[in-house]
Amino acid sequence: MNITSIVKRFMKHRIRSIEQYADHAEDIQRGVLRRLLHSAEHTEYGRKYGFSDIRLYESFAQRVPLNDYETLKEYIDRMRHGEADVLWKGHTLWYAKSSGTTNDKSKFIPVTQRGLKHIHYAGGTDCVALYLHKHNPKSRLFDGKALILGGSHQPNCSFPESLVGDLSAILIENVSRFVNHFRVPSKETALLSDFEQKRLRIADEAIPQRVTNLSGVPSWMMSVIHSVLDKTGKTDLSQVWPDLEVFFHGGVAFNPYREQYQRLIPSPNMHYVETYNASEGFFGIQDDPSTTAMLLMIDYDVFYEFIPLEEVGTENPQILPLWKVETDRNYAMVITTSCGLWRYQVGDTVRFESTKPYRFRITGRTKSFINAFGEELMVDNAEQGLQEACRITGAEVEEYTAAPVFMDSDGHCRHQWLIEFRREPQDIEAFADALDKALQGVNSDYEAKRYKDLTLQRLEIVKARQGLFNKWLKSRGKLGGQHKVPRLANNRDIIEQILALNNE
Repeated sequence: MNITSIVKRFMKHRIRSIEQYADHAEDIQRGVLRRLLHSAEHTEYGRKYGFSDIRLYESFAQRVPLNDYETLKEYIDRMRHGEADVLWKGHTLWYAKSSGTTNDKSKFIPVTQRGLKHIHYAGGTDCVALYLHKHNPKSRLFDGKALILGGSHQPNCSFPESLVGDLSAILIENVSRFVNHFRVPSKETALLSDFEQKRLRIADEAIPQRVTNLSGVPSWMMSVIHSVLDKTGKTDLSQVWPDLEVFFHGGVAFNPYREQYQRLIPSPNMHYVETYNASEGFFGIQDDPSTTAMLLMIDYDVFYEFIPLEEVGTENPQILPLWKVETDRNYAMVITTSCGLWRYQVGDTVRFESTKPYRFRITGRTKSFINAFGEELMVDNAEQGLQEACRITGAEVEEYTAAPVFMDSDGHCRHQWLIEFRREPQDIEAFADALDKALQGVNSDYEAKRYKDLTLQRLEIVKARQGLFNKWLKSRGKLGGQHKVPRLANNRDIIEQILALNNE
């Protein structure tokens, strides 16, 4: 019996637990909340809001306020400087560095020892369990090694043994010896801060190995794949690693990259499994190969609440527990976790496709959309539109961002898309037409605003120079790791910065 079969048998009990999600979601989630409140009742935050007296979700919702990073920042800063028992019991040694807020360049998300085990590593383990049992029962995953991309970290303040950096770097730093035996590259290479140097060293270390699986952000993994192909002179990755069978991906939407991956990995045995693993927690896994929707993982140390998108930012928004959500509505996600995030607004928006079990898609960010003219264009609309435009024209999109043009010199309003193509369309105007029509097909509000060009004119495409978006990320110290280009914005701040680089 090979090691993959042994691991699969060992994980069978976990699959049975996950199958309970469909019929017992409310009970499971209420139990998670009780567990979190009990564990934190003697922390400063727990004493402030009387966690020891809270028995039911309804009391929790009435007593504990809605938070974002700004409202928790003072607590987190004190934790980073060594204070214990603040938002979670004990000292917190690790902080995942995430994109900043309006007041700060970066956010520092606490990652506790318990959060590592019962959220992040639990998610990684379940990815393997679900893949072996649902996606590929004939897998030989552990016959080779995993190519896992990570970011970098550095010391946190002056607190001994405390680190701050990309979540992926924190996970690699603390990963078990068993996992280390089955992964490449070396820890030293994985944690390099210079991504351009790192991807070349990853290629050197990984090429001689028998790689069976990949894990990482699609955009950064694609960069590594091209380094591997350049170094080996091969035309596709199956010629380098014939036993490659799965890519566990997350961080950005996969649809814009799907055709590129299928071209570079033409093996009929290749699988793709989407995950939702953010700095704040591990939330979802694609459990069913017949759909790209993800299963919400409801028995980790994460309690979920949701705000209808139209109420985000209002004075007293409606906040719903998981068992009150409906399908086909956009919600902003709110989490409570064993990393000390209490009723914390993640900033992502989701839409549920089913509730038995709870399967969902990420639809965007609460601050990543275009609604300058009432069109309510979400990131998932953009991804679907680009996929269709690429299908029609044969183009491939590497990176993009879009923003409104509120009024040009002719008094016209439109959306402006800055796109870096891996494969350019023969006719950029035909691509613009295809994208515009596709967006109208997936978004009725956009279609209504485009009616006879009365409110919105047809969108505009600006071609970006090769490497432009990486250059912009590098200028901000965010090349590699889990950093990504903001896709949509309701203002022109980001697109103007990148356009300025494009015009140099």
